[in-house]
Amino acid sequence: MSKSPYQVLRAYRVTEKAAALSANLNKYVFEVETTANRCDVARAITEKFKTKVARVNILNHPGKHKSGRMFGGHAGRTSRRKMAIVTLEQGEKIEIV
Repeated sequence: MSKSPYQVLRAYRVTEKAAALSANLNKYVFEVETTANRCDVARAITEKFKTKVARVNILNHPGKHKSGRMFGGHAGRTSRRKMAIVTLEQGEKIEIV
């Protein structure tokens, strides 16, 4: 069953590195659902922004263990994240506000 683009794409990442990638190399960085794969991300970008995707790279950020001192005496773990760097075809562009 195919996922909605709004389920797969969580947020556009606004960082200095992401801005440099989008300005120079036509690459865009998104935070995506942890269960999404490359095909899901490419399909979501194509449906949502009406562009052609050339390549998708996935980065997994595992959650970190935190000691009890940081969480008020309760040891815990931060949530994990998954990022996708999407390269578009030559001449394609995404307008993000």
